[in-house]
Amino acid sequence: MEVTIKYAQELMRKYYFERDSKRGLYATFTWFVEEIGELAEAILSGEKESIMEEVADVLAWLLSLANILGIDVEEAFKKKYMSPHPPL
Repeated sequence: MEVTIKYAQELMRKYYFERDSKRGLYATFTWFVEEIGELAEAILSGEKESIMEEVADVLAWLLSLANILGIDVEEAFKKKYMSPHPPL
């Protein structure tokens, strides 16, 4: 099954939006940063499975933050990186 950014963001909204909204933006951002730290540890360990798991977690928390902020991640990505002159 192919997963688009939009589908992944909708999935995160369906399962986590209510809880994340109650937690609030700053607390949710703190969880996101914690997941980035766990990704850093996984990268340093060199364990592929652990790295894959943490990459998925970082993406999930990023999508949750975007949902709280009302940002369509797929649209934001297209606007910035799919223009005729993407940033270097």
